[in-house]
Amino acid sequence: MQRNVVFFKTVSDAVASRAHDGTRTLRIGGAVVPGSIHQNASGARFELVEGGQTVLVVHHGTEPTLFQDCAPVVADGHWNHDTFESDQILIKHGSTYRPPTHATKVCPPDPFKLEK
Repeated sequence: MQRNVVFFKTVSDAVASRAHDGTRTLRIGGAVVPGSIHQNASGARFELVEGGQTVLVVHHGTEPTLFQDCAPVVADGHWNHDTFESDQILIKHGSTYRPPTHATKVCPPDPFKLEK
């Protein structure tokens, strides 16, 4: 069962341990900052927020279908100075889609709720 569990550091934990982690591969999780997604030829640049910390993520590859503002995301990659270089993005969800608790200042509680 452990092989099916995705372990990750929150943005605030990852920032706090960035010097210790160096360039080793890890996963960080947070909510996509609204308006921060910028597509480019090799993928996208965006920011993740959680616990009062924000990180710039440079993603190389294709994004998941549900990748959008406020999406609860886990990015797989490594640090490149103050930027997180990602080669895989996972949308973190259970039966409901919600941004991390500490991201509600910039994201609504249910970003995937359809407007009626």
